Amino acid sequence: MSFSASIPPTDDLHPIDIVETLAEHHAWEFDRVGDDQIAMAVEGKWRTYSLTLAWSGAEETLRLICTFELDPATARLPALHDLLNRVNDTVWTGAFTYWHDQRLMVWRYGLGLAGGQTAAPEQIDALIVQAVAACERFYPAFQLVTWSDRAPAEALKVAIAEAYGRA
Repeated sequence: MSFSASIPPTDDLHPIDIVETLAEHHAWEFDRVGDDQIAMAVEGKWRTYSLTLAWSGAEETLRLICTFELDPATARLPALHDLLNRVNDTVWTGAFTYWHDQRLMVWRYGLGLAGGQTAAPEQIDALIVQAVAACERFYPAFQLVTWSDRAPAEALKVAIAEAYGRA
């Protein structure tokens, strides 16, 4: 049975209600911050990621933000920004940015649902999985650039690529 089969079909289903049901299904820690926002923690291989999903009815957009702490030395910020540009050139969905004041690496994505569209549970689940996968893939490169003298191009080479087949 698909996950969406466990959610009753309705045109009035709020996107954050779907996210809350997904969080319960996956046993992710979550906090329903408000009617239009939910925060949760998703365990990755490298660390636990903080995710926030918020619905803007005015913009008809479901916004996903996935963060993890990163505190580079000031001297390494130019290399980090270079790496961010290189990383963002390789991803298809979302983008990374660094919030210096909060010391957070951020993966951001906005799902437009104009015209009263509703996102399917599988679609929202895929957004969350893709966000965590992007953070997991590039986390080692961010660490190499911020905590060693590795050049951005060299650090990007260690980004864990999607494997195909079996060994």
